[in-house]
Amino acid sequence: MTDDTPTYDPLENRNEIVLLYDAVNANYNGNPLSPANKPRVDESTGAGVVTDVRFKRYLRDQLEEDGHPVYVRAAQTDDGYVSRRVDLLEDRLTDDVRERLEEYVGGEDEPNEDIGADLLDEAVDIRMFGATLSIESSNSDEYERIGEVAGDALPNHYEGPIQFSPAKSLNRPVQLNDSYNSLTSVIASSEEAEQGGFSLDDHRAKYALFPFYGVANENAATDTRLRAADVERLDQLCWRALKNQTITRSKVGQEPRLYLRVEYEKDSYHIGDLHHLIQLNEDESALPDQMENITNVTLDIGPLLDVLNSESDVIEAVHTNVDHLVTFTTGDDTVYRSTELYDHLEAAVGEESVDVIDPRTLIGQDSTE
Repeated sequence: MTDDTPTYDPLENRNEIVLLYDAVNANYNGNPLSPANKPRVDESTGAGVVTDVRFKRYLRDQLEEDGHPVYVRAAQTDDGYVSRRVDLLEDRLTDDVRERLEEYVGGEDEPNEDIGADLLDEAVDIRMFGATLSIESSNSDEYERIGEVAGDALPNHYEGPIQFSPAKSLNRPVQLNDSYNSLTSVIASSEEAEQGGFSLDDHRAKYALFPFYGVANENAATDTRLRAADVERLDQLCWRALKNQTITRSKVGQEPRLYLRVEYEKDSYHIGDLHHLIQLNEDESALPDQMENITNVTLDIGPLLDVLNSESDVIEAVHTNVDHLVTFTTGDDTVYRSTELYDHLEAAVGEESVDVIDPRTLIGQDSTE
């Protein structure tokens, strides 16, 4: 009889995640099918759109910056070429597994199933979000010997147990800032000095507030060996990624505003669509065409608090952080400031069930454990 006890601390509880972040004079998510990569906008509602792919790119980049091994990344080989999947894969396998793979090449034994476990133990982003491998032995003439065998030993695809939905802005229609549409750049050369420089398109949104929503599924977690610590890491990762990975010229101006991770104690259950329970209080907020930053916004979280209260018997904990500039209402006429949110959450689910994330810990480096 084999011992099926995991060698790691597996995720056992379902989790729902909501992250609100905004963009001020930024291209929050360019659309390559539009002229000059304009910000994505839903044609029917005028809402700004950020894809889950864009959001997970921020998270992966932050994981790598924090020292965590990441498989899906924009890497280059030593000779300057973009890395193939087999290059990325080989870089994520330990020396011990490489040796076993090399011994297998040309042999009759089946690849050891530990190859997949080794990859998942190494690459945190595959454990979280899944990945496409597509390393086929039929193309082995193009690959190193490692790739030949790994293509046989690994699946073509890992389905990620942590999934995020694309986000549409709460404020709509989003206003494009025309003052950034044409950017004049002058390079110090005699020819261009005579021409007066050249124009570049630089499309940005004036203001957009996005509610991102995700679920961490404990049942799907077994396929990628997702740890409980991986999900706990999101409490810092989501916030820090928006702080640190939006520093390019078109992306600067994006800030995290509110984070919630609801951890459940009941198997295979979550409330669902928590992000839809946070809405703009239109009476207390500026008109869409007059919104310029978070101080022009008031959030109505009354529906969210009501639902959390009604489901409090199946909620293990609510992990949360709120930016100091956020204001909100709870269904009455009173406008509350940021950290008063914690008091309302404690009244809804119980003081012992609210875990307030210290924002000062979001500045330092994450552990690679």
